[in-house]
Amino acid sequence: MEALQTLSSDLATAVERAARAVVAVNARPRIPSSGVHWRPGVIVTAEHTVQVDEDITIIEADGRRMPATLAGRDPGTDLAVLKVAGAAPPPAELDGPGSLKAGHIVLALGYGPRVSWGVVSALGGVGRARGRGEPDQLVRLDLVLYPGFSGGPLVDVAGRVTGINTSGLSRTGAIAIPAATVTRITDELLRKGRIARGYLGVGLQPVRLPENIKPKAGGAGETGLIVVSIEPDAPAGQAGLLIGDVLLALDGTPITSMDDIQAVLGPDRVGSRVSALIIRAGQSTEVVMTVAERPSRRR
Repeated sequence: MEALQTLSSDLATAVERAARAVVAVNARPRIPSSGVHWRPGVIVTAEHTVQVDEDITIIEADGRRMPATLAGRDPGTDLAVLKVAGAAPPPAELDGPGSLKAGHIVLALGYGPRVSWGVVSALGGVGRARGRGEPDQLVRLDLVLYPGFSGGPLVDVAGRVTGINTSGLSRTGAIAIPAATVTRITDELLRKGRIARGYLGVGLQPVRLPENIKPKAGGAGETGLIVVSIEPDAPAGQAGLLIGDVLLALDGTPITSMDDIQAVLGPDRVGSRVSALIIRAGQSTEVVMTVAERPSRRR
């Protein structure tokens, strides 16, 4: 019983410590989202909850309302950065990279504060915000993100912020973006207002290669990605890629999933040419495409 009481007190202290940096973000109808005072004058929240570009207000932990301006947004990591002027609460105390492990007890905070608690269920891998790029790593959580929790912090038992929670990166469970990724994206958005991401404009589905095709695949692997759609005026269409083509590799890198494509099409590849090894009508061939920047999402 004493151990449980100690744990309960420690968790309450962690919530109190972290909640000072949590704000409400009014940037969509009805339910505000949460945000974190990441550094002086800078608020980080979930991009999918910022449904307007102007007339954004935040409510600080002490109840004060302040106007905020949108510094930038990145749908790929579901992060948006807001700037506020004037007095602001102390920034969040961030945990160092690599500190979380599967099984660690964590807390999800929403403005109020409101709290949900659970454990880290898995680390690693990548995930796309409804097909629009990917964060470096995801923290998968066994806890509940209640309405308004997106954009709030994931907190360890010491009250340090280890990431930003969001329901925008997965339809099956709670997700957090690690603090190191949040900091990197925040720096880029403050500099440029956006994150450039490579774009080919093609819809793909995994397909297993028939045995008679494998010798022509150049050792690419057991599977490829079949082209099921091509967006108008996209790089893939301009280069002559056709529905039914099977993509095997990009610049010599085997492609078996959309994650493989995103790994090749980093921000540094925008504007460059990439050679795609494909199977068309049973024969292997190459198509050269110029990587474009992914268009902004239309609201």
